[in-house]
Formats: sequence, structure tokens, C-alpha cells
Amino acid sequence: MDARLEAVRDTVLARNPGEAEFHQAVVEVFESLGPVHDRHPEFLEAAILERLCEPERQIIFRVPWTDDSGRVQINRGFRVEFNSALGPYKGGLRFHPSVYLGIVKFLGFEQIFKNALTGMPIGGGKGGSDFDPRGRSDAEVMRFCQSFMTELYRHIGEYTDVPAGDIGVGGREIGYLFGQYKRITNRYESGVLTGKGISWGGSLVRPEATGFGTVIFTEEMLKTRGSSFDGQRVVVSGSGNVAINAIAKAQALGANVVACSDSSGYIVDEAGIDVGLLRQVKEVERGRLKDYVLRRSGVAYVEAGSVWDVDATVALPCATQNELDGGAAARLVRNGLVAVGEGANMPSTRDAVAVFQEAGVLFGPGKAANAGGVATSALEMQQNASRDSWSFEHTEQRLTDIMVGIHHRCAATADEYGDPGNYVLGANIGGFVKVADAMLAQGLI
Repeated sequence: MDARLEAVRDTVLARNPGEAEFHQAVVEVFESLGPVHDRHPEFLEAAILERLCEPERQIIFRVPWTDDSGRVQINRGFRVEFNSALGPYKGGLRFHPSVYLGIVKFLGFEQIFKNALTGMPIGGGKGGSDFDPRGRSDAEVMRFCQSFMTELYRHIGEYTDVPAGDIGVGGREIGYLFGQYKRITNRYESGVLTGKGISWGGSLVRPEATGFGTVIFTEEMLKTRGSSFDGQRVVVSGSGNVAINAIAKAQALGANVVACSDSSGYIVDEAGIDVGLLRQVKEVERGRLKDYVLRRSGVAYVEAGSVWDVDATVALPCATQNELDGGAAARLVRNGLVAVGEGANMPSTRDAVAVFQEAGVLFGPGKAANAGGVATSALEMQQNASRDSWSFEHTEQRLTDIMVGIHHRCAATADEYGDPGNYVLGANIGGFVKVADAMLAQGLI
């Protein structure tokens, strides 16, 4: 790391004790930024990094609700509004037992750069709760969401902060949240949440966008070496919305996606994952991958194993942070891996990233490769603002153009700063410079 940034890093880590994921995200960005400060000493003088690492606002609140047995439950809610230099805070809500302030801050920090790379006028934020929707009835989820929004509503708005979905927050949860916001405010403010249903202000392609975008970005990386997804053997982690749509898009481009996972284990389907069956099991029935195996012959199921033990030429980690470590990365490389596109936020550990880069594997970091979701959320906001609705084809083309543009921006920035093909450096510097320029222009705020 550049010596000039070490003191800043140490101060940030000391001011945020016990937040391991946030520390990891900060250090990874700082390691790229030395060359920027050689060219732009004004960023150091204006303490851009110090300000960028301190959220503009951190909100923590109690969420009381009643389960179906009549028992009162208490969860904790979060919203970290990190940076609004480019536009209103934008980022998802995650409902998962692992959620705590450090997770939300890491996600919000990453979101600043991700949103900047899209070229859309949106700032960075993130939120969520340690509530676990798995195994809860629709009525319980509704009551929790209504209680959550009863506090959150006062902090959000289409020109202030626009949440969306993330792990544990899909169309059902967004619907309950939006209904409560509308009820409290007496406003049909469509642009206050994204990921809405198509019939009430949502955008076509939004459910597919993160998975599609990850594959589009990875395809652009493969093109730089005269290759494509056609004929690739692909392994995907996860089996939620992002993973399913990444599988669908990769297969549409000619890949054979042979494995995916959930929190209980993984499946190997050498004939290629049946996306229709996977959607039925996971999205309609809210089932497990074990249910997929029961309905399709020739599928192997490995309980509590690592999907990264399966050979692949392309890996798409689409589950959660730090799921792919250095050991798994080394196995993948030994077995012929050529590209990684991160569909989740920071799914590869620092050791894994180092292994990939040292081996010359194409590596698309999440802040670039999975930006399709938030990009299409911004397109949803655009449609809401104009009281318009676009076709699937038009919206998908907009998404494709944005992802191709992000790839070009990352690649061109890496070239400009003397490290061709380093998409981590390209994404970090490309996003940082855009935000830093805006912060300088807006004064000491």
C-alpha cells in the first residue's frame, strides 16, 4: 500500500473496531489508489479518502413485531447512507441473521464505487436487518416489513435514499415495504423503492439484471482473449435470484452450467442445470436443492460440501461475501479456470483474488461485474420519474450497454494506470475518481 495512505487506513480501521468485512473492503480499495494520488494530490489535501470512509449517516433502530403464535420478537434494523455526491443514496436491504453494522457498512462502501461505475446519478448506501425470513409465514414477513418501514420511512425518499432488495428481500418483501410506506406517507411515490412488481411501478429485466449483468461483464472479459461463454464449463455458487439468472444467461450464450449450491450443499448436473426446474423449486416453492435432485435423474447432490470442488473454466460466485477462499481458488486454477465474474458482493477473499491474479485468470470484481442490478434499479427510477414503462428488449439493451460501458471503463482505467487487465484496479480507481471529483466540486461537506 502507498505509504501516504497507510495512516488514513489505520485511522479508519481504529475508528471502526470489530467490523471485519468493512475493514476488508476499505483495505482492498486503498491498495489500488496510490497512483491516483500521484496525479491528484488535491484529493489528499481535501481528505477525500477520510470523508469517503465515514458514512454521511448511520441509522440503527429497533424492529418489534409479533409472530404467528402471538409472541413478540425484536430485531435490529440498519440503514447506512454512505455517500450522496453523485445522487440519492442507492442500495439494497438485506434480511439475514448475519447482518450487523460491519456487513452493512462494507456493502454500502462497495456500493459507492459500483454505482459510480454505472454512470448513473446515484450515490451509495445499504441497509437491512438480522431478521431471517426463511421458514416464516407470509403474514409474519408482512408484519416484520411493516414494522421495519414504520421507522425507515422517515429517512428515505426518491430524492433522498432509494432502497432495493438484496439477500432475503425479494418481490414479496418489497411489496410489503412499499405498501406500508404508501400507507404512512399518503403518497404513491413509485421511485422510493426499486424491485417493485411490474404491475405497480417495477421494471422489466430488474429481476434478471444482476445475474445477466454478471455474465455480460464476464463475456466482455473473455472477448479480450478471443473467447466467449460458448463451450465453457461453468460453476455457479448460490441458487437464488442472482445465481438462477446468471445460469440462464450463461446457457443462452452457449455455456454448460453444471453446478450450483445452497446453504446445505451443492448439485452437479452434467447435462446442464435445468433452469425452469430450478426456478420452480427455489422461487415458486421456496424449496431446497435436495428437491431439485428428487425430480431430475442423473444429478449428484453433495451435502455440506464446497461447490468450488467442481472443475470449471468459468466460475461465477453469486452467493455471499468471502465464500471463495485461497484454497478453493488454487484448486480451480489447477483444474483449468480461465475467468471469474463476481455476482455477489466481495465473494472472493483477498487470498483468492491474489491467486487468480497471479495465475492470469480474468477476474471481474463484484463492484463492476454485479452492477447490473443497481443499474437497472436506476432505470426503474427513470421510468417512475417519467411515468413510463419500457419493453423487455429495450431495457435489456440498456443494461447490456451499461455493462459493456463498465467493462470498458475498468479496462481503460487499468491501461491508463499501467496495469492492463487488472479489473480490480480499474474498478476501484474508475469509481473513486468520479466520486472524488464530485466531492471536490461540492466543497467541504
